[in-house]
Amino acid sequence: MTTPLNELEAQLATLKEDATKAIAHADTLEQLEQLRINYLGKKGQLSLVLRGMGQLSPEDRPRIGASANEVKEALQENLEQKRSSLQAAQIQAQLEAETIDVTMPGVYRPQGRLHPLNSTIDQALDIFVGLGYTVATGPEMETDYYNFEALNTPPDHPARDMQDTFYLPDGNLLRTQTSSVQIRYMEANDPPIRIVSPGRVYRRDTVDATHSAVFHQIELLAVDEGLTFTHLKGTIQVFLQAMFGEDLPIRFRASYFPFTEPSAEVDVKWKGKWLEVMGCGMVDPNVLKAVGYDPEIYTGFAAGMGAERFALVLHEIDDIRRLYSSDLRFLRQF
Repeated sequence: MTTPLNELEAQLATLKEDATKAIAHADTLEQLEQLRINYLGKKGQLSLVLRGMGQLSPEDRPRIGASANEVKEALQENLEQKRSSLQAAQIQAQLEAETIDVTMPGVYRPQGRLHPLNSTIDQALDIFVGLGYTVATGPEMETDYYNFEALNTPPDHPARDMQDTFYLPDGNLLRTQTSSVQIRYMEANDPPIRIVSPGRVYRRDTVDATHSAVFHQIELLAVDEGLTFTHLKGTIQVFLQAMFGEDLPIRFRASYFPFTEPSAEVDVKWKGKWLEVMGCGMVDPNVLKAVGYDPEIYTGFAAGMGAERFALVLHEIDDIRRLYSSDLRFLRQF
């Protein structure tokens, strides 16, 4: 004859067997947690079985209680073992998914290169730095004083017609030359000085194969006691031969600039033709006075060149506009 005690013991045995099988077949941690709630939660199957203890005699209740605890501990152990197994499998799967196969070919990423204009500027600066010059920079938006007046170019000076200027509504302007950097540097530093100033400049030029409204200049300035035109010629010769080659023929032609006196244009013979590449001269005494230098003690020389012209010659480029086109078919050649 079946008694309440026998029924409860049979229910506990069946619960243990079913739960053990279900835990063994769990595939995820979420499924495992759901099994724990179904069997051992407050409203789980084990709690439902224990509600039948009210039908037992006081003598039988401890026996069922002990059996229920054994079932609970066994299921908790199974759950913990399965949880550890699933966690280990999850970590292993993640490692396998994230593992890099070093034998596979890499993804090709083309290496960037210096733009031919940038490389030309860098090459020129390296030469001057090697000669003891310091690189100096300044603002591209300038005042009339630094761009013209302090460079011996007063408002009514005809030399202003040489540089058609972009004036701004506030009375300032976009610099037409990096010579303004020289004025600012001399105001802040005492002689001797040797600087080279690269930068972008702006003029109202008609854009064509050899002209641009925005281009780059590289200017040098040296001020010290006893500097002469011979020092200027020697510096330019060393620079140009370093850029174009040691056997480069160079010639100086008399010219005019408002901020140098005497002044000269410099030509190089390149592939059988004379090419004008830069202007130069001894710093005008009025420029030295404007920055507080005594022209009776100090002399100086200056020179300036267009970086684009050097890039066109060195890289045999036929049109200055190619430097600004961002055409990869062109840029990949360098």
